[in-house]
Amino acid sequence: MTTRRAARVDANHAEIVKGLRQSGCTVLDLSRVGMGCPDILVGRAGHNFLFEIKDGNKPPSSRKLTIPEQAFFAMWRGNVQEVKSLNEAIESINETLKHKG
Repeated sequence: MTTRRAARVDANHAEIVKGLRQSGCTVLDLSRVGMGCPDILVGRAGHNFLFEIKDGNKPPSSRKLTIPEQAFFAMWRGNVQEVKSLNEAIESINETLKHKG
């Protein structure tokens, strides 16, 4: 039997989740799923968003997508994005909703 190590989340993970919820989004934490699955699933105005959270305070080399994350991004046919802050996540949601009406 193999045991899965505890999922690591970036330092800004809780702040982003809390802020999205306070702004009226529903948020499902997927960080324990593994296999390159993005960190959170966000619902807003009838739309879903997958976000991979990276810590914007880390150097670019430390916040690169892992190989499983790269594979997930490449195969996923829906909306999946990398975000580094609450503001970036909200802007992404608002921009998408503006274009979808």
